[in-house]
Amino acid sequence: MLAEINRHLEAQSQTVIDLQRALVAIPALGPMNGGPGEKDKTEYLKGCLKDLGFATVREVRAPDPAVPCGYRPNLAAVIPGADRAKTLWVISHTDIVPPGDLALWDSDPYTLKVDGDIIIGRGVEDNHQGIVCSLLVAKALFDLGQTPPMNYGVLLVADEETGSKYGLDYVVKHHAELFGPHDLFLVPDFGEPTSEMIEIAEKSMLWLKVVVEGKQCHASTPEAGINSLLAASALIVRIPELHRIFDRRDPLFNPPHSTFEPTKKEANVENINTIPGRDVFYVDCRVMPGYDLDDVLKAVKGFGDEVAREHGVRISYEFVQREQAAPPTPADSEVVTRLVRSVKGVFGNQPKLMGIGGGTVAAYLRRAGHRAAVWGTLMHNAHQPNERSSIQNSIKDAKVMAAMLFD
Repeated sequence: MLAEINRHLEAQSQTVIDLQRALVAIPALGPMNGGPGEKDKTEYLKGCLKDLGFATVREVRAPDPAVPCGYRPNLAAVIPGADRAKTLWVISHTDIVPPGDLALWDSDPYTLKVDGDIIIGRGVEDNHQGIVCSLLVAKALFDLGQTPPMNYGVLLVADEETGSKYGLDYVVKHHAELFGPHDLFLVPDFGEPTSEMIEIAEKSMLWLKVVVEGKQCHASTPEAGINSLLAASALIVRIPELHRIFDRRDPLFNPPHSTFEPTKKEANVENINTIPGRDVFYVDCRVMPGYDLDDVLKAVKGFGDEVAREHGVRISYEFVQREQAAPPTPADSEVVTRLVRSVKGVFGNQPKLMGIGGGTVAAYLRRAGHRAAVWGTLMHNAHQPNERSSIQNSIKDAKVMAAMLFD
């Protein structure tokens, strides 16, 4: 049965191209990225799912007044299996990021370019590849008239690129009835070109905005003011001390420790001969599971209190993003062991279980008690100019999904 599905998938190169061409031509940008949302792309995909043969396509609308239609659409469709009590869900996101500087593109980002096995266009990897793979498996099941051992579910979610408030986070919180206690979840939205990386854990993420307020004055009379840049610099050089306080290590992650990095710095005064009275900088913290982000903030504030006393400034803090790490997916859970066997079988490699510093939508599932794994064969050019994806990688990834289903 699986051999027949694999033969079917191997003949789907043109289907990959056709689906990608249609998806690339329908930009799905959220309002934070200057777009109207995912409605048009979701309407196209809803038609695709119905044309493939799904009897029911459920649309979950997350209210959002920032888009013209007033909601952000999420789609769920299921092929019933022999065991109706368990579903293998493949979860991909429909939104993309803007193309950026068009001068850096060799072609129109919204017109698919095909170069042998490589296809180029905004979204082809992030996350159209996941969408296309999940549809290829469904097409094979319908075309061949096969009933899978368990249900096969396709979930297409919105808003992944800007926080998932209207995407999987909304679906999990408001429509928990979609998922059963024995369901398996695969998120094809992170991976290596070797196909060997399986993500089962994530670090906590804290993006912190720090505002340092002093007193502006002429640079020739510094005693008349309070130099906010000097104070901000003093605090910035204290940030690396967080590594000593939060020093837990785990080889599951690369790097195997927390990271605390000052990053963005806002402009202060425009001219050289003025001492700035206000400085703003940001810190990106990726914190090992087991540490509370409130404790990280407390440590930063401790440094800040010392700097404030020494320099006579006021310092305030604001969360730009705060995501406490979800419990990891156990290495011996069914979704992980099925995925490991399937990747080995298709690619003949040695998959490695890893944790990452970034965040994926799997965190929302894990917090709700579900077992989720993140995997894909990706070329690591998401968000870059000339974003590209491999047709054969898409077909092989679909084979892995089918193998998990029939394992």
